[in-house]
Amino acid sequence: MSRYLARRLLTAVPTLLAISMVIFAVLDLAPGDPTGALPETIRPEVRQMIREAMGLDKPMHIKYLLWLRQFFWNEPIGLLESALGIEIGDSESRLRITSWGSRGTPVFDLIAQRVPQTLWVVGLAYLISVLIAVPVGVISAVRQYSVFDQLGTLFSLIGYSVPTFFTGLLLIIVFSVNLNWLPSIYDTNLEVRDWRSLVAQLRQMAMPVTVLAFFQTAALVRFTRSSMLDNLTQDYVRTVKAKGFRERYVVIRHILRNSLIPVITLVALGVPTIFSGAIITEQIFRVNGLGALLISSIQVNDIPMIQTVTFIFAVLIVIFNLIADIIYGVLDPRIRYA
Repeated sequence: MSRYLARRLLTAVPTLLAISMVIFAVLDLAPGDPTGALPETIRPEVRQMIREAMGLDKPMHIKYLLWLRQFFWNEPIGLLESALGIEIGDSESRLRITSWGSRGTPVFDLIAQRVPQTLWVVGLAYLISVLIAVPVGVISAVRQYSVFDQLGTLFSLIGYSVPTFFTGLLLIIVFSVNLNWLPSIYDTNLEVRDWRSLVAQLRQMAMPVTVLAFFQTAALVRFTRSSMLDNLTQDYVRTVKAKGFRERYVVIRHILRNSLIPVITLVALGVPTIFSGAIITEQIFRVNGLGALLISSIQVNDIPMIQTVTFIFAVLIVIFNLIADIIYGVLDPRIRYA
């Protein structure tokens, strides 16, 4: 196992470097820069001074190396700057990736402000969907063609077919406009300090969490059910049943354990989407999460923010792929790591 992990980590490093190069090069070559939004009355030499102050006049490979260093280290190192012949200075703001669209605010500070909102809504919805989908998928497969299975199949088809923007608007019309039970706009500035604020937080989370959980649960239920049905007819299941074990023991100890391997892949690859945020749902309910931050950054051509957020998604995908591979070995003893 240790040798396998070492190989995977050694593979992950060049993979992330290659991804970072592609992300930085594509966005750096894109047209537009922060001086394009300045008034036309500003003289060209002033625009050039602004570009030089932000380091935009340097070659691409130097900008990439500085961006990569600032992504992993906020404190000054000095070795890279001296090797490249660049004078960065002692200002802390020049040692961090700053946003073009937020007046030089550090990118990671803006991301840290949006992460709690995304975890409150998208993270909770994903957790609820996993807790509901796995038991429903297992029961549907064990009781195939039963009333429960038929209802679960109908639920999955509706949840997966109906887009989230339609479900969100429908809930707003019913529960906000007609019944006036829940707020239609998410208040990002709300702080949970007492029971009243907790209730207010739960009320404004109810609809976006329901919309996202409904869609994600539908997909996981179908995937879990299909994986369970594939294992129910295997020879090892008939052998275990022939030994006289109870059906519940056979299902949980053997069938479910092997069936969760492809489900774990789907869940692990879906976890990074929590941090990217549900862009459509966040736009409908005005949730200021990472998805809304990415959309607003694209609209104002905030290249440093787009580069950083996109690379964070890539890092999360690589990390959770590694975690999924480790869980494979725990669930299935047939898998061996040389």
